[in-house]
Amino acid sequence: MTGQEEFIADLLLSKGLVSEAQIQEARKRVQDESVDNVLAGLYFIKAVDEKTVLNMLGEEYDVEVYDFDQRKERIPEHVIQMIPAQIAIRYRMIPIDYANDTLTVAMADPADIESQDAVRHLIKMDVVFVLAAPRQIAHAMDFYYRRADASDILTEMTETTTDVTVSTTTDSTTDSEVGGEDDDAAPIIRYVRMVITEAFRSRASDIHLEPMERRFRIRYRIDGVLNEMEAPPKYMQKRIISRLKLQSGMDLSEHRIPQDGRIRIQAMGRELDLRVSDIPCTHGESIVMRILDKSGVMLGISELGFMEDDVKLIYKVLNLPDGIFLVTGPTGSGKTTSLYSFLHELNQPTRKIITAEDPVEYELSGINQVQVNTDVGLTFGSALRAMLRQAPNIIMVGEIRDAETGTIAINAALTGHLVFSTLHTNDAPSAVPRLIDMGIKPFLVASSLRAVMAQRLVRRLCKNCKRPHEVTENEREGLGITQEYVQENTFMEPVGCPECNKGYRGRMGIYEIFLLDNSIETLIYQRADSGVIKRRAKELGMRDLRDDGIRKAAMGVTSINEVLRLTVSS
Repeated sequence: MTGQEEFIADLLLSKGLVSEAQIQEARKRVQDESVDNVLAGLYFIKAVDEKTVLNMLGEEYDVEVYDFDQRKERIPEHVIQMIPAQIAIRYRMIPIDYANDTLTVAMADPADIESQDAVRHLIKMDVVFVLAAPRQIAHAMDFYYRRADASDILTEMTETTTDVTVSTTTDSTTDSEVGGEDDDAAPIIRYVRMVITEAFRSRASDIHLEPMERRFRIRYRIDGVLNEMEAPPKYMQKRIISRLKLQSGMDLSEHRIPQDGRIRIQAMGRELDLRVSDIPCTHGESIVMRILDKSGVMLGISELGFMEDDVKLIYKVLNLPDGIFLVTGPTGSGKTTSLYSFLHELNQPTRKIITAEDPVEYELSGINQVQVNTDVGLTFGSALRAMLRQAPNIIMVGEIRDAETGTIAINAALTGHLVFSTLHTNDAPSAVPRLIDMGIKPFLVASSLRAVMAQRLVRRLCKNCKRPHEVTENEREGLGITQEYVQENTFMEPVGCPECNKGYRGRMGIYEIFLLDNSIETLIYQRADSGVIKRRAKELGMRDLRDDGIRKAAMGVTSINEVLRLTVSS
């Protein structure tokens, strides 16, 4: 590669992008062994950046420049399999797309014509080559081809008996037990990294490491459903937990109380952010890692699964000058994603937005985010009081947990602020009696609450393998739909293929949007129960969770089983 790097350096010099002095400085860095080659030396002294070099080479060789960092979706497995791993690794290439009988392949060296010809000959199809950064190619290779085989690593860990023996007579775990940060060859480190990387590759939202009496179970939550993975031996449990606690900044010597932490690692050129929770259980410490994918919270409102009529309702609420908008649903129902998407839509230079969260899961540019810390007295209530002195236009409170927080949020809404928050109720109308039960006066609820949205996440059917489904009589009665409705629509069912997880790929929201009017406010003054409020809301046109699920099943985007699994009849 030295000749290629020297050629690139000379090309940069000839185009006036670097100076002779910078080239000499880069060569000196190579001699000092602080960098590997001249181009790396130029990067080191910041004489030029990677993007400039790639654009120059793309222009020189007349090839398109491809940026893996801009890719939002994983490369489909059937595309990856078009070039066998040994060929891709040998020629430092990776397929990225297949369309119109032509395979698009990213490579690091556009001048290597022999490798291009060899790949065309070996895979026997039309190939178009694009240029990508060497580091991105390397990350993609690690992610898609050099997957560590769990069984091989487990075997290696088992054989390295001196490395895995952990004392059972002490509660402390030393750094030597878990391996230093620089010891990348240690099997335990590679195994933990493989578990995290494989979860990301599988589109998992959570990783669960659970100590059982006789085994150590590992499960991934994929599209909302837990899937059990190949588990390590029980005696490896403490070392794996210790490694994760070390990475996430927890106290290794503490095994009696719950702890929280974060892990950041690189995978396929992307930085993964994991929120880690550790809790002591009967047979050891249980760890759950939530994989935080920032691209998910940058979705537009129309991408969350809202139908056109729901989008209009949402924008109607977002355009209000003040009031409270609540999002309800159980843990893991996508409330945070919805709220962040609303804030992203409202985030403009003319508005000041402040949030109080516990924890701050995603950092949003242009928004002031406050991390709640009860240890020092920074609760939702105290944070909200302080935020009001910052003269915001829009406020987001992570959760209304008590009367104090609810009262302050309502007062903020009554003084000209648009307030977003979450509440734990089963449906949207139930938010009203829940607030009153907290101790908030009914007239305050009626005058400040503008809308409530309940939501659930249903699995999307895989577009590649779904097939028509014949609705049974039990399903029709369970959904409460007529035979005519069944005949007018095409319901689909999961099948399963290499591109999905048992017939499903991804999730989407089903929603229940409850808007208040004068008649609803009157019911609130009268302290009506949620059933009465819900009946009136449906008379006004509210579509409940099951109704929204039924119409999405009728469109063929989800299945009847998913709707029945996650909703109840009204």
